[in-house]
Amino acid sequence: MQLNEYQTEAMKMLNPGLNQKEVLVNALMGLCGESGEAIDILKKHLFQGHDLDRAKIIKELGDVAWYLAEAATGLGVMLESICQGNLDKLHARYPKGFDTNRSQHRENGQ
Repeated sequence: MQLNEYQTEAMKMLNPGLNQKEVLVNALMGLCGESGEAIDILKKHLFQGHDLDRAKIIKELGDVAWYLAEAATGLGVMLESICQGNLDKLHARYPKGFDTNRSQHRENGQ
């Protein structure tokens, strides 16, 4: 499955009563909430003696993916465009792969 296909299919479950601004607000709130749920699982593992529940994290990451698709939809762009833009930025920042020195001494805007 390609990212744009996922976005198209996932947005069939989007609340049709939301306007574009509400779609974006709901998406960004959802991203924060689902990311919080994922980190809470890790927190319980690291600090409360729980086993790391990989299956639960994977489910939460699926929810993050859905809200990311919703955010892209709210902005009127496709997920593949967002992901390609991110790769372009990272390739410019780290042309030979991750480098600690380049990470610590980034130019403004990077």
